[in-house]
Amino acid sequence: MKIPEAIKREFLAILPPTLFFFVSFCLLIMTRQLVLREFHIPAGGFANAVIGALIVGKVVLVADHFRFVDRFPEKPLIYNIVWKAGIYFLATLLVRYLEHLASFLSKFGNFALAQEHLMEEVVWPHFWLVQMWLLVLLLVYCALRELVRAIGERELFALFFGLRNEANP
Repeated sequence: MKIPEAIKREFLAILPPTLFFFVSFCLLIMTRQLVLREFHIPAGGFANAVIGALIVGKVVLVADHFRFVDRFPEKPLIYNIVWKAGIYFLATLLVRYLEHLASFLSKFGNFALAQEHLMEEVVWPHFWLVQMWLLVLLLVYCALRELVRAIGERELFALFFGLRNEANP
């Protein structure tokens, strides 16, 4: 395979999850900003939406390369939806934990010390709130993806937008 073709294939593969999570994260960040504005607390964060979407999009693509991810292709859709969302949830949990740990590790240079500071300094309710939203978003994403797999892109597009191919009514 030629390099431009490989880049195009990878780009097209990462685009759907990245766009889905970018829009989702932007909505969550806007909600947070509106709530904090009421208390006159400044809040940024759209860069976080971009970075978060890229990370989750890549985690989904990497996890999809494991054989066990597509475990229930012949069962009702709910099996793969819950199974894949669970795998993606655990993968994002691990990546987010390692991301926090890496920042403390670079700061303290010692794993035990970094772990100790991580446990003390991370705002755990916020960490778990983000994970909770990720789980909900992953369930929605997996449901849409499994629906596309089951009925096909063209049929789903036709169902949503009413456009049918003349040769295939």
